[in-house]
Amino acid sequence: MFKQNDQQRDLNGFLDRGSTQKGELSFEASFRIDGKYEGTIRSSGRLVVGEGGLVDGDVQVRHVLVSGEVRGSVEAGEQLHIAPGGRVHADITTPSLVIEDGAIFEGNCTMTKAGKATGTGGDVAKLVVEKG
Repeated sequence: MFKQNDQQRDLNGFLDRGSTQKGELSFEASFRIDGKYEGTIRSSGRLVVGEGGLVDGDVQVRHVLVSGEVRGSVEAGEQLHIAPGGRVHADITTPSLVIEDGAIFEGNCTMTKAGKATGTGGDVAKLVVEKG
């Protein structure tokens, strides 16, 4: 599983490996997906797609961390972060995109002012590509 830290104490839910869910998901603080999810996800919180996780659908959240795979479309009001081994095959809209070395992004990216995608406020757009 994972070690508990401050962000994970606010975890509203968890979809574990070997689990599959279809439909509409909404949550308040944060949600972690290590299984397979198909459908829409909407939140003003944080979505974590773990190493074994697969999300196929439309995602609209404040912050997304991808270590697994996301397909479809993503609107991140604050940031989309793709960790090493993470794969995003989607059209994305976000003010801040972080792609670490070893991550994959295929799709279109529209950079917005912070908060435009989900109404969280701010005014700076940035792209960070980390290597080594």
